[in-house]
Amino acid sequence: MTAPTHHHAPAPHAYVSPIPMRRAHLGDALASEWTKIRSVRSTLWTLGVMILLMLAIGLGVAAIASASEAPMGEESALGFGFFGMLPASICVITLGVLTIASEYGTGMIRTTLTACPTRARVLTAKAIVFFLLVFTVTTVFATLVAVAQVAMVDAREPTSAEWLRATVGAGAYLALLGLLSLALGTLIRHSAGAITVMIGLLLLPLVAALFMFSEALRSVQEALFTYAIPSQMIALYSARPPFGDSGPAGWEPLLIMCGVAAAALAGAYALLNSRDV
Repeated sequence: MTAPTHHHAPAPHAYVSPIPMRRAHLGDALASEWTKIRSVRSTLWTLGVMILLMLAIGLGVAAIASASEAPMGEESALGFGFFGMLPASICVITLGVLTIASEYGTGMIRTTLTACPTRARVLTAKAIVFFLLVFTVTTVFATLVAVAQVAMVDAREPTSAEWLRATVGAGAYLALLGLLSLALGTLIRHSAGAITVMIGLLLLPLVAALFMFSEALRSVQEALFTYAIPSQMIALYSARPPFGDSGPAGWEPLLIMCGVAAAALAGAYALLNSRDV
């Protein structure tokens, strides 16, 4: 009896794409995030309003100080930069939250994480693109406002360190505040909720300190006045603690904000890797 002959089907050929394939890297994620952040209207609107506030308030305060001819003592005119920096911080907070929380609202985050499954790479790319964009824009316009203020107001000539803090330092502080907002947007995953929490962090400590009339809360009140974000912005323009004998001054507020933003980003990385979308 002849054994049946088995006819084996030919092995299927593996598909070979005509498009050259390569492993994706951080540069691809950076290009993707840059395309997204420059193509949405919220970026244009928030940065446009921020620039308008910095120019209008900064130059307006300088014009008022110049017209009043009030003696400036040993202070330089660069301290007036705080008045434009505070309202500009609200725009930076909004943009930082929207950079990632808006993707959760629209469902775009699923497409993003499907295209780039390495979640840490996505968050790193968002943080780098956002930081460089906000740092560049705020530093440029803080410098323009500072030059105009020094030219308009009759006050002491600023030192090199004061120039550096009022321009590069102010830009870096706002960019780090935006990174803190981005991290909070990653943790909360809701635009309105994260923006509300960030504005609360910005303003609530000072408001709460104003109503602490009890002597038992004196130390808490002083700590809130000293370490509130608006107080830290004022301290960035001063070489000495502006509120009493102790507290941060000079570059120290920038280091504090850097530590807070790094801690918040570490939490954002941990939760982004552990949660489902």
